Amino acid sequence: MEEINLGLKIKKFRIEKNLNLKELSEMIGSTSALLGQIEKGITNPSINTLKNISLALEIPLYKFFLGEDSKKSSIVRANERKIIKTPKEIGISYELLSPEPQTNIEFMLLTLEQNSKSSDKEIGHEGEEVAFILEGEVNLNLEGEIVTLYKGDSIKIDRLTKHSWENIQSEVAKVIFAITPPKF
Repeated sequence: MEEINLGLKIKKFRIEKNLNLKELSEMIGSTSALLGQIEKGITNPSINTLKNISLALEIPLYKFFLGEDSKKSSIVRANERKIIKTPKEIGISYELLSPEPQTNIEFMLLTLEQNSKSSDKEIGHEGEEVAFILEGEVNLNLEGEIVTLYKGDSIKIDRLTKHSWENIQSEVAKVIFAITPPKF
């Protein structure tokens, strides 16, 4: 599977928008030091930070995962998926399942190792989300209410609804979800 240098992509898009580190960091509510570390590849952004950068730069999230030699086919082979692993969120990984280029929907696979969660706080985003529990059992913290979802269950989450995913089981949980990108 192809590794992506998110930092270089973020820097490229930031420069294209004629923003310096300080300006972008203020727009996303972060520090320029952290953003600098992300751009240098010292640390990876959390998915929430990446979403904030996407909104601030007015770049659809999927563009961070396009390869330099983006293919024109609609097939994404299992061994060619773009993977996001964030050391800050141990036990969490996201895989982009959407073919490239994709403009109307982002299709992802969230893998939650045992006793892990997608975020320490509930996060809402501009797009609508539909999720399907592929493996395991997860708790969905949905604006303060815990909903337990089991293998085979699905759920639609309205735009801006704050939520987070948590696996409290001893087995890996996998959630396939699709998100409509924000309208710019």
